[in-house]
Amino acid sequence: MVYTIKDVAKQARVSTATVSRILNNQPGYSEKTKAKVLQVIEELGYEPNAVARGLVKKRTHTIGVLFPSVSSLFSGKLLSGIESVTHAKESSVIVCHTQELGSKTMKYLHLLNEKRIDGLIFASEVLKGEYYDYIQKMGVPLVLLATESPEFQVPYVKVSDYQASYSAARYLIEKGHTKIGMISGGDDVIAGIPRIEGFKQALKDHALLPLNEENIFWGEDFGYKEGKKNFPFLLKRFPNMTALFCASDHLAMGAMSAAVEIGMKIPEDLSIIGYDNLPIAEMATPPLTTVEQPLEEMGKRAAAGLFRMLESGDKMRAEIMPHQIIERKTVKHL
Repeated sequence: MVYTIKDVAKQARVSTATVSRILNNQPGYSEKTKAKVLQVIEELGYEPNAVARGLVKKRTHTIGVLFPSVSSLFSGKLLSGIESVTHAKESSVIVCHTQELGSKTMKYLHLLNEKRIDGLIFASEVLKGEYYDYIQKMGVPLVLLATESPEFQVPYVKVSDYQASYSAARYLIEKGHTKIGMISGGDDVIAGIPRIEGFKQALKDHALLPLNEENIFWGEDFGYKEGKKNFPFLLKRFPNMTALFCASDHLAMGAMSAAVEIGMKIPEDLSIIGYDNLPIAEMATPPLTTVEQPLEEMGKRAAAGLFRMLESGDKMRAEIMPHQIIERKTVKHL
């Protein structure tokens, strides 16, 4: 049976207003009354309705987080950072899996609005106009994570995908490679295009390197299957390739698998560098050299910024987080 505040008041023989004041640490009752009410609450197993209390306090101590995928290691690392800060703030997280579907995203925004969340973190996806307009109507602070919006002035926490990809290509060049290919995860404006442009610019800045669109293969997403499927096509177009930059660790793992299946050795026959530094990179055979995004710290920064806005009303500044090359065993020095 689910008990209500009226049940508590009736059994404790006090008014519902008194129970409410005790629950919210407000004055107006004796210590004896407080002890009696708390005893009844414990006996009944009564749990205050967080939404109802939030309507009184103007806070529900709940934030919403929207991810395009909740099962990926990428999202898991971001969420770990978000939850560590949220827990310290004695708040909770409602996680929504949008699958990058407009109808599903809008459905979740309506749900979060009904739950009276205090704030929202929108992660790793393009912030469309319809989302932004509805969030404005919700009247809650918004932070973008691992994404940004060229259209709307919304604070964000991310690395520079352009600079990180530039660094990956430059690293291969510094290891003596001049025939470098790339497998991209797509042409989205948030991560796909910036990573391709950073790669291309690094090759342009080293004039002795040829740059040809044949060097780059565009996939549909950043997943393992795309890397495995598309590697043979890139190799056929660019058979002299000695090094490969993959725009995610999942793509890199797929490409490595496809390369090994046709008898290639990593890094003896082909050097590979990934992007993200997910746990699977270290567990790969051989361990994958990759560009690290500090995903957990990014999650922490986004959540901390959101709570600052809630607590002080201060605007949050956009943060570009540092990236670094994590050297392991998949890149050979020529």
